[in-house]
Amino acid sequence: IEVKNIEKTYRLRGRRYIEAVGGISFEVEEGETFGFLGPNGAGKTTTIGVLTTRVKADSGTAFIDGTDIKKKVELKRKIAVVPQMLTLDRSLTARENLLFHAKYFGVKKEEREKQADDLLEWFGLKDRSDDFVRSFSGGMSQRLMIARALMHKPKVLFLDEATTGLDPQSRRLLWDKIRDLNKNGQTIFLTTHYMEEADVLCNRVAIIDKGKVLAIDKPAKLKKMIPSLNIIEAEVSEYKKEFVTDLKKLNIDDLRIDDGKLSLSAQDGKPLVQQVVNIATKYDLEVRSIQLHTPTLEDVFIHLTGRGLRN
Repeated sequence: IEVKNIEKTYRLRGRRYIEAVGGISFEVEEGETFGFLGPNGAGKTTTIGVLTTRVKADSGTAFIDGTDIKKKVELKRKIAVVPQMLTLDRSLTARENLLFHAKYFGVKKEEREKQADDLLEWFGLKDRSDDFVRSFSGGMSQRLMIARALMHKPKVLFLDEATTGLDPQSRRLLWDKIRDLNKNGQTIFLTTHYMEEADVLCNRVAIIDKGKVLAIDKPAKLKKMIPSLNIIEAEVSEYKKEFVTDLKKLNIDDLRIDDGKLSLSAQDGKPLVQQVVNIATKYDLEVRSIQLHTPTLEDVFIHLTGRGLRN
C-alpha cells in the first residue's frame, strides 16, 4: 500500500467542517501486519474507507498492489474488509455465507467449495458450517467474517476494529488466527484503539490522532521514544496542591495527571512506589491503586499528544 497526501473533510450542519484526515502519507510493505493505532474519531475508519473505495478523498493518491484506488472494480478483487459491525447474512448458514461471497467474486464452484471447507476448519467452525449464523456468538461471527473475506484470496486484508466488543478469550483466539495469517504471507491493515492488540499483532504501527500521523515504526522502537524506563500509575482520592508539589521533588522525569489518574516517569521506578504512598499518607490521602510498568504504546501516545487513547 502506498498512500500520498490523502485528505478528507466532512461538511456538518451550519456550514461547519471537520477534518477527518489531514494530508497523511505512509507505506505498507507486502506481507506485514500494519497497525493504525488511535482513539475513536482519530481518522482510522475514514482512512480505511478511502483505501477500500467507500469514501472518496478530497485530494491525494493511493495505490494497492500497484492499482490506483480510483480503479474500483480492479481494486476490489485485490482487497477484503472486515468491519466492526456484523455484516453476515443471518438467513444463511456459515458455509453459504462463504460460498455466496466467493461466487460474487467469480471463484469457480469446485475451488470455492474447497476453500470454504478449508477455512471453516481452520477457523474452528467446521462443526457449525451448516448452522444459521444468527445462532453464532460474537467471536464465532468475527471469525466467520474473516473467513468470508479470505474466500477470494485478497492481496490485502483490512481489519477495522475487528475485535471490538469481544470478550478477552474470543479476542485472543482471533489474535492467534491473525498472527497465523500473517505468517502465511497475508498483508494485513489493522485499525484498533487497543494498545495491546497493536503491540502484539503488528510489525509496524502508525499512531494517528486528529487526522494526522504522529509516528510510524516498530512497536519496540516507538516505545523507546519514552525517555524513562519505568512508568508509575496511581489513583489517589484527591490531588492536593501540596501533594503534587512534593511529588515533583522526587527523582522523576515527568509527572502527569490525566482523567483522574497520576502518571510518573522515571529511570528507576521501584523506590518511587513506596515514596508516592508515603507522601499520600502524609496528606491523609487514599491510594486506590498503584502499579509499576515499562512503557507501552499508550504511554507513547500520551507522550505525543498529552492525553490518553481512551479520552
